[in-house]
Amino acid sequence: MIPASPENITGLILAGGRGSRMGGVDKGLALLDGRPMVSHVLDRLAPQVGPILISANRSTEHYAMFGRPVIPDRLEGFAGPLAGLEAGLAACTTPYLATAPCDSPFLPPDLVPRLAEALCAERASVAVARTGDQLQPVFALMRSFALPDLQAFTRAGGRKMELWLRRLKWVACPFDDAPEAFANINTPDELRAHQAGDTAR
Repeated sequence: MIPASPENITGLILAGGRGSRMGGVDKGLALLDGRPMVSHVLDRLAPQVGPILISANRSTEHYAMFGRPVIPDRLEGFAGPLAGLEAGLAACTTPYLATAPCDSPFLPPDLVPRLAEALCAERASVAVARTGDQLQPVFALMRSFALPDLQAFTRAGGRKMELWLRRLKWVACPFDDAPEAFANINTPDELRAHQAGDTAR
């Protein structure tokens, strides 16, 4: 069944990376149009979900200023998005968890409802956004009972979202009408290019 309300869905913003292509800067805190990128993501994600968690391994005091619980990876060594996802699922108290990265400030305002529709129509465990032939694995909605399987996968050394999905019943949800909404900002040049007035959105 489709989640009855956003309160059934916890949002998880993934901000636990090294930011190596951003010169080591914490990407979620890099300023876009005068505000940290994570603030843009929060503005777009918050109306679509209930509680929100922020997955972060550094600058935790800065992320805490946004008024949301900040959770670190439970796996060591900046183990990638699945490590943040595992920590998020472990902290999730709702039946569903929706994820979005901190460096994609233009995410669709209907991301979660569309993922929920696809998830329930296919009776899947995970729904993942797709634009054209490109899977967008960090934009996902999943049932919280997927945690034990994810823990088993990561404890065995698994780190790739696409490989974990193969263990589950999952569905790709097309967003071919809004590919630009999934633009992520990884470098200082991309950040400058997306400042107001430089790139239409």
